[in-house]
Amino acid sequence: MKFGVMPLNEAEGAFLAHSVRADDVVLKKGRVLDSGDIDRLRQAGVSSVTAARLAPDDVAEDDAAARIAAAAMGDDIEARAPFTGRVNLFSAKPGLLLLDHDKIDALNRIDEAITIATLPPFSDVHQGQMVATIKIIPFAVGKAELDRVLGLADDAEQGLVRLAPYRALEVQLIQTRLASVKSSVLDKTVGVTASRVSALGGRLIGESRAAHEVEALAERLKSANGDIILIAGASAITDRRDVLPAAIEAAGGEIIHLGMPVDPGNLLLLASLNGRSVLGLPGCARSPKPNGFDWVLQRLFADLEVTDQDIMGMGVGGLLNEIESRPQPRNRRPSAGEKMPDRKTVTGLVLAAGRSTRMGRDNKLLAEIDSKPMLLHAVDAMIASRADPVIVVTGHEADAVKAAIDDRSVQVVHNPDYADGLSTSLAAGLEALPENAAGVLIGLGDMPRIQSADIDRLIAAFNPAEGRAICVPTVAGKRGNPVLFATEFLPEMRDVEGDVGARHLIGAHHDRVCEVEMDDDAALIDVDTKDALAALRR
Repeated sequence: MKFGVMPLNEAEGAFLAHSVRADDVVLKKGRVLDSGDIDRLRQAGVSSVTAARLAPDDVAEDDAAARIAAAAMGDDIEARAPFTGRVNLFSAKPGLLLLDHDKIDALNRIDEAITIATLPPFSDVHQGQMVATIKIIPFAVGKAELDRVLGLADDAEQGLVRLAPYRALEVQLIQTRLASVKSSVLDKTVGVTASRVSALGGRLIGESRAAHEVEALAERLKSANGDIILIAGASAITDRRDVLPAAIEAAGGEIIHLGMPVDPGNLLLLASLNGRSVLGLPGCARSPKPNGFDWVLQRLFADLEVTDQDIMGMGVGGLLNEIESRPQPRNRRPSAGEKMPDRKTVTGLVLAAGRSTRMGRDNKLLAEIDSKPMLLHAVDAMIASRADPVIVVTGHEADAVKAAIDDRSVQVVHNPDYADGLSTSLAAGLEALPENAAGVLIGLGDMPRIQSADIDRLIAAFNPAEGRAICVPTVAGKRGNPVLFATEFLPEMRDVEGDVGARHLIGAHHDRVCEVEMDDDAALIDVDTKDALAALRR
């Protein structure tokens, strides 16, 4: 292909490489110049154009793209008409996208002029969704290069790009029960599971419940119907000898694999029973959010065998969403003038508005411990943790408390109604939460022994999608503070009245509670009296 600046007397029949605007003449890139175009350009004072002329062994871009598309397409893939050297491929049905990864890479390395781009392998696609695009970069490609590409595509017996359509399968759900699991949680799981199955074109044909015991679950499995059996356990599967895998084996089944390198979804169990696939669900499957269970279920619906090796190969790309609260190297505070990406965080909230009535006339939060005010111990621990941002609620002696905080990197919120009780300070702090907050960690200003590591341990455990929506520190089984709540509980927290906080939510939502054992008793130490202060100083 000849490319470059051409005088007009040589440009007829060439492809215009760049659009031309001159007087009233507008000719778009890619236009094949005819004699009329040449005359109009001359009249407009144009003497030359940048253009491309095909050589005898060149294949025009649209023809080349169409031929590559025809060779690349496998089952249930459709192509649109070529345009400006591009052909887009679409799924003809809902299903999973299957790719010949190695051959597509090889195709893209044959010549820089020839490209194919696709969605990721095993993408869940709907009917009519674009799954790949073939683009010829210049106006033509050499016939020799095109023949190499077509030969490579022809070697792929099932095509470079194909679809595994979903089948209309029937699914049976079994849930196990413990006294601590509320019926509402089980009911919600039924709805979420039915929606998942329906989205793949299947049908949830039934749901049953059994005690979280090997014998009871095994009997239920023996009578289960359906093409696929799903088991939602009352507690997570932590070993091949745990209740769910033991029950499957007791019913005559075989365990294929436990666990997967996908998060959320680590605790998935894959088994078989009488020729049917059995999945022990991770806790996150009770949520509609995507998790590793979806990847396996999609493959089963697409009639693809799932082996232990398949599951162990899902790690690259297996971090489906960053657990925003989990410590990450980039989870840092922005430097001056820097804007960090907007992503969900855990906000630290320190309540420092109380009147210290049991301390007499002194404000306990300003009492010095180890040469700095008690409040600063709590605030500094929150600042040094992964909580971000940090909010401090003031009330009693607000000016003095604010002065003590000095130049700390916190947001100070004043509660003028502090005398009406703790609930008003909680409400004031909640109103200041950023929109992207995933959770709020409520700390008390009179707990000076709490360390940033204690706070980070709570944040690391926090994962509402996996049922850890309220994280409570414990010391030898006794619950303490601070407590981390998911923002899903904000409406209930705002309804609190009087001189109480939000701890009652722990009992009301025990199925969403995660107890986090601490290394020392700092989570139990608060200072309410002069004697307690003296003891702490000692």
